[in-house]
Amino acid sequence: MYRDKATLSALIVSSSQKAADYLQDILSRLRFSPVANAVSIAEAKRRQLENQFDLVIINAPLPDDFGLEFAEALCTDSSVGVILFVKAELLEQVSYKVEDYGVLTFPRPGTRQSITSAIRLAAATHNRLSAFEKRAVKLESKMKEIRLVNRAKWLLIDRYNMSEEKAHKYIEKTAMDNCATRGEIAENIIRTYEN
Repeated sequence: MYRDKATLSALIVSSSQKAADYLQDILSRLRFSPVANAVSIAEAKRRQLENQFDLVIINAPLPDDFGLEFAEALCTDSSVGVILFVKAELLEQVSYKVEDYGVLTFPRPGTRQSITSAIRLAAATHNRLSAFEKRAVKLESKMKEIRLVNRAKWLLIDRYNMSEEKAHKYIEKTAMDNCATRGEIAENIIRTYEN
């Protein structure tokens, strides 16, 4: 039994229109949408700022830059999957420079099958990193709420000589009664008593 997969977006960065068309065809068959094109690193940076893509394919070199720093920056700042296609004779050297950032490097020219595999690998990497990113955001939110509730509890303990357990129960009951989160109630308590 298969589940529906989310559609991923892609950006092809290539000065070669023939290569861009070839990659566009593969991506459309793999149900990537939308797929945008850029012919330089400068244009690719603008496009990435306008629309956060899930996958970026760089066919190096580009007229304004080779593309290494752009690939590294993408992997450092987001969960985007990045594929860097380079001439076969440069593969080892380029891979050595970018592999610690998570950039996937592949030799050019490549077969349709190897390119498809590279794209699937990058998409899987993106999906995995996105899941970790979502969990990290959720955990950070939970930690923030815990810190707020603890601050509010100590204010209640200080102001009303409540026990910690009683202050905790007060915050929970108030949250339930008002259909609010514990964090929202804690923020109200902090605003009221921290002056």
